[in-house]
Amino acid sequence: QVLSQVIPTQLQRVTHRALHRLFHTRSCLFVVLHVALQAAVFGEYTWEVFVYCWELQFHILLLLLPYLLLAGNVGCFLLCSRASPGIVTKSNAASLVKVYAYDGVLFQRGLVCPTCTVKKPARSKHCSVCRTCVHRFDHHCVWVNNCIGASNAGVFLLYLLSLTATAAAVAAVTAAFLIQVLLLSNIMHGTYLDAQGQEHAVEIAFLVQHLFLTFPRIVFMLGFVILLTLVLGGYCSFSLYLALTNQTTNEWCKSRRLGGSPPLPSQPHDRPLIYKNIYSKGIWRNLKEIFNPPTVLEKKKK
Repeated sequence: QVLSQVIPTQLQRVTHRALHRLFHTRSCLFVVLHVALQAAVFGEYTWEVFVYCWELQFHILLLLLPYLLLAGNVGCFLLCSRASPGIVTKSNAASLVKVYAYDGVLFQRGLVCPTCTVKKPARSKHCSVCRTCVHRFDHHCVWVNNCIGASNAGVFLLYLLSLTATAAAVAAVTAAFLIQVLLLSNIMHGTYLDAQGQEHAVEIAFLVQHLFLTFPRIVFMLGFVILLTLVLGGYCSFSLYLALTNQTTNEWCKSRRLGGSPPLPSQPHDRPLIYKNIYSKGIWRNLKEIFNPPTVLEKKKK
């Protein structure tokens, strides 16, 4: 009985250590996985879909669109992974403190990072993975092996948009090819016999099965890319929402966990202060700030 209790505990510890090393230490594992998935998808697209579509006389610009989007995505990936997210140091902390005002709820004035021993500017956070304080910290992205902060948030948004567009373009061209094959074969107007010998009109399930038996790798790739497009599209929509409302992922998560906060010293203690985003300046200015982060504290217009 004691052994049966010890083994699950040890297994949990090993699992926890493995997950911690995987997600809380800088590693190129997810970068390699990211590149491998893109190579597999574009390898299949190039050697089968592109060739078949070329024979079917698809427009060359349509066939090259995924490659053009891929080139833009690779460029954004390199910039995002290599660019500094905006590290807070002892030399620039005093100037960064003047960039954003403290809201008194998520960000308190006068706090010092216990690890970096620097005064924490508003909207900054210490990243345990990179072991640095990041200005306007959003999150640590394992796929680019870098933090997302004030200096590379705009490039990261472009990276997400280009990655989603690339997956959608591959899915669109592949789906167009399979539909063209069905139209040329005229199978959609045919019939088939079931196991009992009864004749039925061709249905969608039969068409999918026919395509999977004829082009198994292409159909599998199409399913994977469609799923990827939906997931990336959802994340892109969320990232755009954050950009348009001038929030970070870190702030959004904290505000959702924060029902009410202790009042400021100047506020009555019977009135808890509810979080309110004080950094939003309107949709256009919020979006502009992502690509051109401010360097000084902007005074409110009277």
